[in-house]
Amino acid sequence: MKRMNATSKGWILALMTGIACNSPQQEAATTAETSDSAAKQENKVMIPASACYTGQSGKDSFFLKTEIFPNVVTGTLSYNFFEKDKNQGAIEGVLKGDTLLADYTFMSEGKKSVRQVAFLLRDSTATEGYGEVEEKEGKMVFKDPAALSFAKGIRLQKTPCGER
Repeated sequence: MKRMNATSKGWILALMTGIACNSPQQEAATTAETSDSAAKQENKVMIPASACYTGQSGKDSFFLKTEIFPNVVTGTLSYNFFEKDKNQGAIEGVLKGDTLLADYTFMSEGKKSVRQVAFLLRDSTATEGYGEVEEKEGKMVFKDPAALSFAKGIRLQKTPCGER
């Protein structure tokens, strides 16, 4: 029997180590870990921060529900004016600091309309903002959102979302 020299032994050891490192079990385990990581990232569910607000002025009542995601705010808004048509619809907009600026899409008198709304969200209240408006691309928008006034706006109180 022929003796192996050190170079041959090193080469065989390297070959066996390479085969062992690339065994099907290890490859499968690595693939499974990678797949599990990808699946965990894909199944990530964004739960919005929800809040509901209600208000009353005489016989008129108001309801606002917000669902705040990292880059958008959605929800519903209702104006229930006594002995007049109810305005009820959806909002979609952005939160800049404590000010919500959103498009309000609603039905009133059988007609679909879109207008911009603003609410100052502080502590346990949502106060509607008012300002000069103009029509742009089929909807009413604030001329200068930075100049909105919240002093005389409808003031809604935070309530549990199950009540209404």
